[in-house]
Amino acid sequence: MEEQPTRGQVPQDAPSLSTGDRELFGYVGIEAVLDQMRIKTMKMGFEFNIMVVGQSGLGKSTMVNTLFKSKVSRKSACPGYEECIPKTLHLLSVSHVVEEKGVKMKLTVTDTPGFGDQINNQNCWEPIITYINDQYERYLREEILINRKRKIPDTRVHACVYFVPPTGHWLRPLDLEFMRRLSKITNVVPVIAKADTLTLEERAEFKQRIQKDLKAHGIHVYPQEAFDDDPDDRLLNNKIREKIPFAVVGADKEHQANGKKVLGRKTKWGIIEVENPAHCEFPLLRDLLIRSHLQDLKDITHSIHYEQYRMRRLSESNLGAKGGERLALNSINGEPESHL
Repeated sequence: MEEQPTRGQVPQDAPSLSTGDRELFGYVGIEAVLDQMRIKTMKMGFEFNIMVVGQSGLGKSTMVNTLFKSKVSRKSACPGYEECIPKTLHLLSVSHVVEEKGVKMKLTVTDTPGFGDQINNQNCWEPIITYINDQYERYLREEILINRKRKIPDTRVHACVYFVPPTGHWLRPLDLEFMRRLSKITNVVPVIAKADTLTLEERAEFKQRIQKDLKAHGIHVYPQEAFDDDPDDRLLNNKIREKIPFAVVGADKEHQANGKKVLGRKTKWGIIEVENPAHCEFPLLRDLLIRSHLQDLKDITHSIHYEQYRMRRLSESNLGAKGGERLALNSINGEPESHL
């Protein structure tokens, strides 16, 4: 006589799916949620905003074009040397829709021509800080509306790529002060620009000096250790932190090498392939910004940097409202205004 399964027992021939603490008697279709999210994201598309900061001539526009393999950032063409250097810092934002295999991304690139090009660079980072905070303020104003939009336009800067000149010595006070201030309000990713001007030994020594300078001055660039919640993410980010700053080379022209076309810079000694890890660390930068950490950059911008700005602004508004109420009560009661 066959033994009948008691209540609470699962028949041996019944399919089951383990969910950690429960088991499902058969296929439910929960995994289809991923397909639903993918289809919805492909229809709506998404936004990614990147800022490039550095002195003129470090290849910022070329690097952005190389990252996305399209002319998303235009190079400035100036007939005269004096016209190439702006008298003050300007911020130029250009938006493009980049599509790949049905996935649409609205890419906004913000360039900072004039940064660090003046004789007196005191407070040259202030316009950049103001611009980043203005995007937070714009998003906050849309968010607190009673009848707000279903999808709020996101112009917040998700990543700031800072180009360090390839001096081979150490970080300048301007570099340290900029990254110290900007790392508190956005994700800063430092790179060594035009790394092909350094030998491999000079490059390795320069990276070690930069890492020591960042640690000595308490500057936390992306990815920050404080935001590593998952152990697997921590292991991956530790490997990335060992490589930062990335020594990169930008090129938006193709050349023939070993029977195939490659992106690179042609010299009399050969071709420097920007997508070859043996030549430079551009592939690591691309993987970080696009292939592995793009969504994380957006999440940290929203949940950390924007949230800090939001809390500060709402606290200021509450203090201002309480101060106005106190003044109104004092005027009604005939009490003198306090200047404390």
